[in-house]
Amino acid sequence: MADPFTNAILYLKTMGFFNFLLPFMLSAAIFYGLLRKSKIFGDPDKNITVNGVVSLVAAFMVWSYPIIAGVSVETELSKFFMQATSATLVIMVGLIITSMFTEDLMKKLGEALGKAGYGGILVMGILIGAGILISSGLIGVFIPGGLGGGNWSLSGDLVNIIVILVLLVATIGVIIFATGKSGGGSSK
Repeated sequence: MADPFTNAILYLKTMGFFNFLLPFMLSAAIFYGLLRKSKIFGDPDKNITVNGVVSLVAAFMVWSYPIIAGVSVETELSKFFMQATSATLVIMVGLIITSMFTEDLMKKLGEALGKAGYGGILVMGILIGAGILISSGLIGVFIPGGLGGGNWSLSGDLVNIIVILVLLVATIGVIIFATGKSGGGSSK
């Protein structure tokens, strides 16, 4: 007999909790935040109801597609968020280890990178996100025929290895660039 947590998760799965409810709630929150930030309907404090209704309707429309089309996204979304969390943890551990040997690492990184460095980090983040999107299989939801008409696919393990290697090399590169440009270990 399985433990109570496994039973609860399996029961929630049969109810559609992971296939519809959680993605719906996440999408609604993202849409609501974007509507408030963009102020498309005016002052967000005065248009709470409009922003809420539009975000709920948009999230409902987005997440009705997998059910109407008969596509299951719960496995792909779970893989996507697990891989994204793993990628984030790799970067955090790299920064934590580096900060043990460097005084005030974040300040030095900010000074060394400048605005151009932040653009590079943005591009690297987009590439890592695209790699995770492909390796998790979530790309099949956005491109139903698959990449290249369904004839081409990457092994999930291969993409995972590539993403982790890119993360490690990028973290090391940023650290070397930042600490080398800032003059090593000297501080004021």
